Amino acid sequence: MKWQSGRRSENVEDRRGMRGPAAAGGIGIVVLALVVYMLGGDPRAVLDMAQQEPASEPAPATGGAAQDEGAAFVSTVLADTEDTWHAVFRERFGRDYEEPRLVLFSGSVRSACGTAGASVGPFYCPRDRQVYIDLAFYRDLRDRFAAPGDFAQAYVIAHEVGHHVQELLGTSGEVSAAQGRASREAANALSVRLELQADCFAGLWAHHAQRMRQILEPGDIDEALTAAAAIGDDRLQSQAQGQVVPESFTHGSSQQRVTWFKRGFESGRPDSCDTFRR
Repeated sequence: MKWQSGRRSENVEDRRGMRGPAAAGGIGIVVLALVVYMLGGDPRAVLDMAQQEPASEPAPATGGAAQDEGAAFVSTVLADTEDTWHAVFRERFGRDYEEPRLVLFSGSVRSACGTAGASVGPFYCPRDRQVYIDLAFYRDLRDRFAAPGDFAQAYVIAHEVGHHVQELLGTSGEVSAAQGRASREAANALSVRLELQADCFAGLWAHHAQRMRQILEPGDIDEALTAAAAIGDDRLQSQAQGQVVPESFTHGSSQQRVTWFKRGFESGRPDSCDTFRR
């Protein structure tokens, strides 16, 4: 992926090295989130159950986030998603795109959605409209999930930004309301559709980034597809518990995730990402 010459986002907050909050129940939430994650569940549901203490005041963005290659990469990819979604929102929705902030952390972090540990993986908190990531996750992506490569890493960021797009469009709120009225199985099915749409939005970003800025190198799309397949519910459940329970899926199967990323990449249109009508 050709990223070194790209601009860097000003919306990165570096909290690495900060001691995690000592909120009551925090470690229990982290452990529970890990168990849910290993079983193929949605860790954000656990975060929503966390003690809702006010999030700490964000520290001013500093140049520290750009002082190592990993942070520089994340900042550049975030900037690229900003450029893409500004253009898409103007063209398709006739409105401005509101940029999210991205928080780098190590160990644990407090968000408006609760306290989370690094084991939860990258996540988006709709309550403060921020993306959170511990860069150690990329080591897991490479070693544990066998999904190496910088574009696999970019896919992860683009997927979480996709959740921000859903929040801006009102989709997340609609799904949350519908889940509150649904059975557990139906609520899981809605979660799958939300996640697959975020995968499609990640593909849409890749489409526009390549068309406008020619960022792709040979093998990049394969890296993203490998990452999408590696974190499918069926594969995670098989690895964690030796069996697959489709009705408990919350993110989609490996094949579904690959299919929807490819659909977004091939079309470049938000309307092709309507996972709720297909």
